[in-house]
Amino acid sequence: MALTIDQLMNKVREEINERIAKRNDLTEQLNAVRDADAVDTERESAIVDERAALDAEIKAQRERLDGLRAEAEADAAVARLQSEIRPTDTKRDASPTATVRVGSEPRTYRQDQDPKGTGFLSDMVARQLNDVSAAMRIDRHMQEERSLRGPQIERAVGTSAFAGIVVPQYLTDLYAPQAKAGRPFADVCRKHDLPATGMTATIGKITTGTGVDVQANEGDAASETNIDDTTMSVSIQTAAGQQTISRQAIERGVGVESATLEDLFRAYATNLDGKLLNQATNGLTNVATAISYTDGTPTAAELYPKLLAGPAAVEAALLDQAVGDTVAVMHSRRWYWLQSQLTSTWPMFGQPGVGIQQGGINYGEAYGSGFRGILPSGVPVIVDNNIATNLGGGTNEDEIYFISRSEAHLWEDPTAPMLIRTEATKAANLQVLLVVYGYFAYTFARRAHAQKINGTGLVTPTF
Repeated sequence: MALTIDQLMNKVREEINERIAKRNDLTEQLNAVRDADAVDTERESAIVDERAALDAEIKAQRERLDGLRAEAEADAAVARLQSEIRPTDTKRDASPTATVRVGSEPRTYRQDQDPKGTGFLSDMVARQLNDVSAAMRIDRHMQEERSLRGPQIERAVGTSAFAGIVVPQYLTDLYAPQAKAGRPFADVCRKHDLPATGMTATIGKITTGTGVDVQANEGDAASETNIDDTTMSVSIQTAAGQQTISRQAIERGVGVESATLEDLFRAYATNLDGKLLNQATNGLTNVATAISYTDGTPTAAELYPKLLAGPAAVEAALLDQAVGDTVAVMHSRRWYWLQSQLTSTWPMFGQPGVGIQQGGINYGEAYGSGFRGILPSGVPVIVDNNIATNLGGGTNEDEIYFISRSEAHLWEDPTAPMLIRTEATKAANLQVLLVVYGYFAYTFARRAHAQKINGTGLVTPTF
């Protein structure tokens, strides 16, 4: 029997998720290889090649999914309307205290039965409106989460002022592609899980290295410099947003709570990414060393040497810790401006992955879907519109950043990227409060190396 469009889309999503999970595993393996005392260059190269092959597969599957979405647009609109006025078909136990055996019993909220999460989102809000069936399904879901995550869930949802609700993991994966357009840079940083307790994350740093010197005379003592290290503490921050919705909007509107939560998810991702780039003191713009490009009539040919000066300075700072994972981060207006420029001259040296008589390559990827192309040095480009465009004396400049991915450390909460909490304290006003929050920490300063191009040469481009 032929599959429906929705079934095909679910199948493609599962294949994409499998490949993403495999890619994440390869990234962890790659980091482990690079962190080893003796770097295995052959293994590193093999992992990089395997990840590149997975990236190509993920891209092809995303294109197929986009095609299916376009084909099913009219049907999906009707399905969304119908799902707002009927309960989910999810099977549940009759008793809210039934024993949960995750793995031997179906989950309360499942991707095959509620792929868009409408049932979960409706239950979450309906629970606050004293819907007993919705409350029983939410309670069962939380029992399942506790059985899988244990004490982490108790800490996350134990505050008495809130009814804490953990988003089902498959919905986190579902929403991630929609929200990731707001965090292109954060997605390429080196990921760490936040510690289970406390409001600081720590990372080691060698401050004094060993020494070796020529032995002046036979029998003389060998050169000795005692190695010393220190622990670098990074503050854990909380990103949070809330929205109050009237009961009238929830009960009489169509998809109001789903749209509101999705918008909060997007705002959360965008805020986190913006903090990594622009936050006072620790944001990338404030820790990067400036490479000034000053010109009243900027051209790509004049900017060209600066695009090589950036990765050159990163390599000089990291020396043998430079593992070839430097990336450039720029605003979309700068990326398109570079492509708009024409030239009649070419570099003296050929560059890896860049054809002759070219200054770089554009991959033609959509915003937020990975590397957009490569610069003349072979450095891949991340386009991120969280980069400020009101910098400089004229408040009309942007910046271009260069940073090693292995030294761009980002800690995020392992229990869930985003948590949803609701409370009924505004019942007298016929209102429901939705809150999205999460914990994160970051640092780019373990080894000072980040660079940025700035100056009047990066004013608002003209096309």
